[in-house]
Amino acid sequence: MLFTLNSQSGIPIYRQLAEQIRRMVAGGQLQAGDELPSVRELALEHAVNPMTISRAYSLLEAEGLLIRQRGRPMQIAPQKKSQLSAHARLQHLHPHLEQLVVVARQLEISDEQLMENLRKLLGKI
Repeated sequence: MLFTLNSQSGIPIYRQLAEQIRRMVAGGQLQAGDELPSVRELALEHAVNPMTISRAYSLLEAEGLLIRQRGRPMQIAPQKKSQLSAHARLQHLHPHLEQLVVVARQLEISDEQLMENLRKLLGKI
């Protein structure tokens, strides 16, 4: 399971992790019953304090996205069908798109240049 955590982004690590898990569930990459890496494992992999990972997991557990069972890894909780709709997935993307547009405007990049670069990037990934 691949998570990208960037300590230089200005966004707290626990929020980055929580948002990535939310998006992966909404996008269907993580499904009910899937197990997440242990707090210790993820903390070591990303060289962060285990409490940071634990905070993200606890936040998602409080939201009902994760299930904690003693002696077992955290699991993705069963989700309502409406949570996986295209609209719900797009809602996760919207703030990032808004931020992209704001940055493009600040850099005086035209809509055409932005779209051309986005198409190229989409073709690479």
